[in-house]
Amino acid sequence: MSATQWSEIQPLLSQACWDTLYMVGWSTLVAVVGGLPLGVLLVLTDRGGLLQNTVANKVIGQVVNIARSMPFIILMVALMNFTRTVTGTTIGREAAIVPLAIGAIPFFARLVETAVREVDGGLVEAVQAMGGNTWTIVRKVLVPESLPSLIAGTTTTIVALIGYSAMAGTVGAGGLGDIAIRYGYQRFETELMWITVAILAVVIALIQFAGDYAARSLHRRGGRSGPAPKLRLLRAKEPAAPDVGKAV
Repeated sequence: MSATQWSEIQPLLSQACWDTLYMVGWSTLVAVVGGLPLGVLLVLTDRGGLLQNTVANKVIGQVVNIARSMPFIILMVALMNFTRTVTGTTIGREAAIVPLAIGAIPFFARLVETAVREVDGGLVEAVQAMGGNTWTIVRKVLVPESLPSLIAGTTTTIVALIGYSAMAGTVGAGGLGDIAIRYGYQRFETELMWITVAILAVVIALIQFAGDYAARSLHRRGGRSGPAPKLRLLRAKEPAAPDVGKAV
């Protein structure tokens, strides 16, 4: 690629990178806001959960499974009327956020469910023994204790959304996927297509590194915040059971 060609393409790549980050950033925010309570609810309504409700759990689970199984390109087409209602258009980065977010919510919800199930049940029982209600348990135990896994799940969701955003570029959403299709594929500029692939690979690597570092840092600090460590301290201070042998 000549210097002249690069000077013409470089602004397009810069704008495409910004568009991709814009779409992924907002979609991730919506996915976390929608997927976090949904994943927690899947745990709470499951058998033996604090809000056990078999019917509700099965309904929510089936909805999540169906949404997760739908290919993203089909989801974009199916949501076109809804997207137009929300954003006024079906083209551009704002329009792409709608299917990206809706597709990511059930994906992230399942990751949240897995993370929350890993929380020590003894902590939940301790809060219940101290009179804590369901909201207190969720806010003070389930979410803080599963935070490292939640961060790892968020990282996985961001990486998946970057791939989805590249796919959205094929239908005029903008971003690096759009550049790869319009210039790299349709105009047979293979070198430019590989440049966009390399940029996506670097962005994904940086995000994965940052997410892994944040998760490891929380693990090293115990992955806890708030009163959860205090619960362990209280349990450690509980009087030990009398030694029957010594008593005799």
